Amino acid sequence: MQRRPALAVGSLLLVLLLAGCATPVAGAGIATPEVISEPGASSEPSASSEPTAPLDAEVAAAQEQAQAWLDAATLPPGAVRSDVTIGGFTSYTGWPCGPVEEIEAFWTIPDATVSDTANWLREHPTADLITTAFAPAPDDPAIDSAMVGYIPAADSQEGIVYTIVKKDGGVAVRAEIAAQTESAVCPPLPDGAMYGAPGQG
Repeated sequence: MQRRPALAVGSLLLVLLLAGCATPVAGAGIATPEVISEPGASSEPSASSEPTAPLDAEVAAAQEQAQAWLDAATLPPGAVRSDVTIGGFTSYTGWPCGPVEEIEAFWTIPDATVSDTANWLREHPTADLITTAFAPAPDDPAIDSAMVGYIPAADSQEGIVYTIVKKDGGVAVRAEIAAQTESAVCPPLPDGAMYGAPGQG
């Protein structure tokens, strides 16, 4: 007979415990909404998403220099600037140092030859650039392409490279223009090797 009160008390505790699990407590069990930021949204700017002003200024200056060289480009009489890319150029200039800003421009010159155009470009510098073409192109109608490079100073890896290709009824000229940023660096070459001048192949 003395076991029944103990059993009753045990049953009562079990009921209370079960009731406590089922009864919500103020603030308990309520999910707090998680704040998910929109992509790119942040309360504080991160270093990686903020453009650095000095780099932006360098890029802008390099773009301005490249455009200035293009604006000063001197082409033979009769040259017509093309608004679209002209095909048929099989080689391209690699500018090894960087960062560098690049521009391309194209012209056609009716009734012109590759050698005459190359020699004219060699003899008429763009702006204050110096040519890397150390000898005139031979007067040979069989020549179907030539390059004439211009750089701002000795050993520079920026400037303009004109490529001339033979076309039906004349030639096409492509100008590859590159201007380095102020912080541009040139990868070191092994065993004392040196970079070739732009326009020399």
